[in-house]
Amino acid sequence: MTENEMKIWHYSNEGEKNTAEYIIGRELSALEKWFKGDVSGYAQLWSKRSFTYFDAVEAKRIEQFADMVPLLNRVEGRLSADNFEVRDPRVQLGQDMAVLTYQLFAKTNLIDIDYNCIEVFQIEEDGEWYAIHSTWSVLRPMDVDFSVFKESGLR
Repeated sequence: MTENEMKIWHYSNEGEKNTAEYIIGRELSALEKWFKGDVSGYAQLWSKRSFTYFDAVEAKRIEQFADMVPLLNRVEGRLSADNFEVRDPRVQLGQDMAVLTYQLFAKTNLIDIDYNCIEVFQIEEDGEWYAIHSTWSVLRPMDVDFSVFKESGLR
């Protein structure tokens, strides 16, 4: 991703810019796998210690990574897209936390995705950045037919 594509936001030094690029790179790597039916990118990105998740097809917040495993297992090998687009990624940095926001667009084999995505990252004991919260919300929910998830057994 080039600097123009990334739209550098208010980084006060090169270290902050590098951290933002690193976090965005980890997310893009997880997405590349995700759209090939491989959930391992998010399984590695999401914190095992402290994690919560909101999604457009889940009725309640998922309270920990262990509760994500059934969802990941249902998606594994079943979701695919020839390509996807990440628009306007932005990382806002705190001392040991960061918030990544972007819009995601993909036409998958199951559903067209037009999402606002929010990932809250924190540095954990091993010195690595992990997402401790993830929200995937539909840009315009009134335009989406989620029945495919019920029909396919993904929900």
